[in-house]
Amino acid sequence: MSLAGDGDGDADAVVLEITDASPSSTFSTEDAPPSTPRPPPIPIPVSALAHPVPHPTVAVRAGRSRLVESSSYFRALLGGSFSESGRGYVQISCDLEAAVQVLRYLFEPSASFSITHENFIPLLEGALFLVVESLLVECERWLRTMGSQSSSMLLPLDFIIEVWYFAQEHGISFVEDVCPGYLAQNFVEVISRRSFVKIPYDLLCSTIECPQLTVDSETQLCEAILYWVSASMQPCELVPNTSDSQLSLLSKVRVCLLPLGYVAGTRRNWVELGKNMILNMLKDRLQGLLGAIADDDMESYRIRITEYSKKVVLSGCSQLSTEFLYISVLPTDLDAVFKQRIISSYSQVDYRSFALYNELEKGVKTLSFRNVHTVDLSKCPNVHFGAAIDWLKLAFPELRTFRAAYCLQFQFQDLQYLFLRCPWIKEVDLAIDTSVVLPKYSVISSRFEVRREMNPNLSSYYMQSLIYETPINPDFSNISKLTLEGRNDITDENLLEISLLTNSLCYINIKNCCQLTDDDNFTDHKDESSHVMAFRLQELHLEGCKGVSYDAMSQLMSNMNIVKSLCLKETSLTDGALCNFVGSSLEYLDISETVVSMISLAPIVRRNSNLTCLKTVGCRNLLFQHGGVKSMSGNKYGDFLQQITDTCCLEDVEMGRAFCPSRLNDLMPSFSKIRKMTVGLGTTLPENILHALPEICPFLESLVLRFQVISDKIVRNLLESSINLQVLCLHYCLGSLTSFSFQMKAPALRILRLQWVTPWITNDDLTILIQNCNLVELALSGCKLLDSSSQEIISSGWPNLACLHLEECGQITLEGVSFILNCKALEDVLLRHTGRGIGRSVTTDAMRELPLLRKLALDLCDASEGGYDTPNNPEGNMLRSVRMSRCKAARSSFELHREVSSSKPVHKETIVLEWTSRQLRTTVVQERL
Repeated sequence: MSLAGDGDGDADAVVLEITDASPSSTFSTEDAPPSTPRPPPIPIPVSALAHPVPHPTVAVRAGRSRLVESSSYFRALLGGSFSESGRGYVQISCDLEAAVQVLRYLFEPSASFSITHENFIPLLEGALFLVVESLLVECERWLRTMGSQSSSMLLPLDFIIEVWYFAQEHGISFVEDVCPGYLAQNFVEVISRRSFVKIPYDLLCSTIECPQLTVDSETQLCEAILYWVSASMQPCELVPNTSDSQLSLLSKVRVCLLPLGYVAGTRRNWVELGKNMILNMLKDRLQGLLGAIADDDMESYRIRITEYSKKVVLSGCSQLSTEFLYISVLPTDLDAVFKQRIISSYSQVDYRSFALYNELEKGVKTLSFRNVHTVDLSKCPNVHFGAAIDWLKLAFPELRTFRAAYCLQFQFQDLQYLFLRCPWIKEVDLAIDTSVVLPKYSVISSRFEVRREMNPNLSSYYMQSLIYETPINPDFSNISKLTLEGRNDITDENLLEISLLTNSLCYINIKNCCQLTDDDNFTDHKDESSHVMAFRLQELHLEGCKGVSYDAMSQLMSNMNIVKSLCLKETSLTDGALCNFVGSSLEYLDISETVVSMISLAPIVRRNSNLTCLKTVGCRNLLFQHGGVKSMSGNKYGDFLQQITDTCCLEDVEMGRAFCPSRLNDLMPSFSKIRKMTVGLGTTLPENILHALPEICPFLESLVLRFQVISDKIVRNLLESSINLQVLCLHYCLGSLTSFSFQMKAPALRILRLQWVTPWITNDDLTILIQNCNLVELALSGCKLLDSSSQEIISSGWPNLACLHLEECGQITLEGVSFILNCKALEDVLLRHTGRGIGRSVTTDAMRELPLLRKLALDLCDASEGGYDTPNNPEGNMLRSVRMSRCKAARSSFELHREVSSSKPVHKETIVLEWTSRQLRTTVVQERL
């Protein structure tokens, strides 16, 4: 049965013989034998075009009237003065696929034919060639509709690129209107596609300039541009643009919103670009903002937030201050005088700032972004968090996750205010670096000073907010995940207030909150609500909390039935307490540095088949019964290893005592998905196992070996075959490593720690390492052949280093530390016995030159002037701790007997200056830290 109007059986019908004239057509008249004329094709109805058609010529029977009515081309051909106008059989030459799609559009019912990204370009090309105005309108409507979808990227990037080129060739303006905006609002997805580097320059430029450009961070945009430029400058990716025009894309990047660590890293491949960016970042931002307001040009200072944004990531922007946050949510047409008031007020937050906030909230229509669910202000020391919390409330009414890690100035007072102002938040991360003065060390003396310079206007700001005095109602609190790791200024009273949020809190991380005891916290058996909280916990991290007693730990274990992640490292955990644990949902278990044994551990492994992480390093009693627990039948060492093999498929494992080499082969099947592995004292992996690790663990990303026997063969095979390896740490390993070990490309490697395993390393070896890997962390110990030139090699080769530890490394600092201070991304620096050339002002210099610095460790043996100045820690600095070790001269018994005058340094004690959100603590410990 023919479709209405398709010409089948209709006196008005005309047969169109269409010959493919597209460049992709491979038909040639030479293909047919010369003595055999090509027979005319048999006409088919339009309804048959839904199926594959003959190629390169097809004859289609269609309604003449419909063709004339819908197409200017056919109107002229069939109804005009052409000779074909009166014929029933007409020959045309065009793109066959385009003509077929147009005919289907004209004659098939609309319910059975639709425009898709697969037929869009043939339809568009056919509509242009055959001049079908209605189809051109439909194509434009479809593309605009698809381009306005914000849920996800519905159109393939390859399609967008192809459409763009087609539009450029045929002068189709609506495509140029839609494509940049579509790519801009989906830019986060776009940059993850392989074909991103194929985007033409003009399309990418238009996309970046689009007001709808949506990125999680300015870093994401800068990385994408550099990646595109690198690819386009390769010979195989020739584009009709010079490298200068390509690099001009970088002028669109708002440098003041880039993390300093990232900018420093660009110097590795883009030396001049990185230098210029750093100089730009060091300018006075306040004056720049005020000048931009005067010039009515603030775009370069506004954080990119659009209606499509889901995340706002500003982590690592140490230069970012509170006024940047507010400027980004102000309407562009706001009065310049009012903008200046905001900048001036939030550059020095006090009670006037809160008054201005009230004016903003009530009188100014600030921008609101409901799709933003995550904000990250980690490592932003210049942000006033009281004002920042008000900003969160103002701009992100649907916010669910807030991160402010490594922000010492964020106080418990701020956390309370956050819960009051933003009760809809579910996850908060306030982790900081762990205190270096742990309870296990011998403290000689300790004194405290209140940090008066930190947040001097905090109280006056909160006093203006009447809501601050309102108690937190757990019925309205949605907080489910709270990370307070390292905050040893958190008290029992603080934790008790947190424990009242039992209606929602199911994840809590209080690792190394050393000031906590079991007097008031959630393990208190007198508090009935604590039982409810423990029962609901899915993740609990208690590492380093020695104050939790045996009884409290036992009760806690007996109440956690659905916990999935449990970290009890360096706690008072015993077999008796662990045997009270009856949960069967564990995925992560860390009992390192405790006194538990197989008696309590084996049943847990047996019950928890979903266990993917097991850490037991430092458990010296694993093989022995401990704590008066009754032995269980069949619970022997061999059975435990077999239980791991039969039950678990581990992804993260840390092995110490009790994992002997003769049994380790039995564990290998369960190691096939291992991503992180640490092998410590008490376990020795045989050479054949170490050499086979890339095969046994094909997904290996991190490997830490302590006290193992290694060789060039093992290390080279790891670097060559473990293509995902990002972390390699070799500590106190035996064997005969040579420079040959590291003469392998390791593009994925980011962290390298070589402690007392490579005494032969020279400057030439460092240069080879720089060529083979791009490190962000480097630790070297015992490399006595290094000298002051090594410092320049390291700083120029790895400008993005975040961590640098050098110990007993020749004379690296004999001429000072100027090149180390050029590594602007450094967050953690340790220099010990590296040459007596470090100046007295090193701590002040480091704080000034390294804005991200959080940890600094020095040795008085290296001081060129006999000591170091005590650092000041003004507001806006991230410094958490400074350690200064000092030695005493010690002689061996042989030297004393022979009355030899030479002596060697032996560490006597360590002076530790440690800052919290409230105070500076100065501690002298007997050990070397």
